Amino acid sequence: MIDILQSKSGITKFQILIEVAAHQPNVRQKEIAEKVGVTPQAVSEYIKELTSEGYIYSDGRVRYRITKNGVEWVLENAADMKRYAKFVMSDIISHVSTWTAIADENLEKGEDVYLHMRDGLLYVDTKVEADARGVTISDAEEGEDVGVTNLTGMIDLETASITVCKIPRSERQGSRNVDLERLKKLTESKDYIAVIGVESLVALKKIGSQPDVMYGAKESVVEAAFHGLSSLVLAIDEQVPTIMSKLEMENLEYELVDLSLH
Repeated sequence: MIDILQSKSGITKFQILIEVAAHQPNVRQKEIAEKVGVTPQAVSEYIKELTSEGYIYSDGRVRYRITKNGVEWVLENAADMKRYAKFVMSDIISHVSTWTAIADENLEKGEDVYLHMRDGLLYVDTKVEADARGVTISDAEEGEDVGVTNLTGMIDLETASITVCKIPRSERQGSRNVDLERLKKLTESKDYIAVIGVESLVALKKIGSQPDVMYGAKESVVEAAFHGLSSLVLAIDEQVPTIMSKLEMENLEYELVDLSLH
């Protein structure tokens, strides 16, 4: 159990500090109280504590700002909660949940199997040893879907690499201003291709390729990375910052490439 979850006051102070950061400098204690689920008087007391601890400071009545120490405290606890959530999902919930995989061979109900991730999909068999193991809940023929429970160990995933390519808008000649030779080389090294913008789609078609996804590309690339798939994202100029922000928020590393010829 992480420290912040050891007491009601710890998590409440965390929530209040988040609200202060979101609404600074004019902080309405009544609104915070409604969101957090405590009384305005309690919010006032917590704000006094947070101020004395150096996490927020006041520059006037109901004018509060989060300090550098406050930001660091929030980030530290947020990281702890993220790790704890991952532990719950991988080590706790996995034991009582059922995962669906593809049978790499004919299997019987109750058979001990190994789990492998391949091309973004989960496979199970009895022959290729792996750290992740489970038990089948039904018979299945090779190639069929099968439920697996009593999961133990960690599924080995290849480290996914993500390349974000900046594609010029039509005002800058669009696909006519794209280094198609370089684009072709990049597509050959990736498992998954996403496009954002018509210019990106047309540039990809010019090298005889098709995207795996066009709508919901940002979310899709993140999911692909979590399944071990390396991605190429073609994004028009103004969409590049949003995709970068999304990847950074998910702690995913990426490479940025400008494919403009000039």
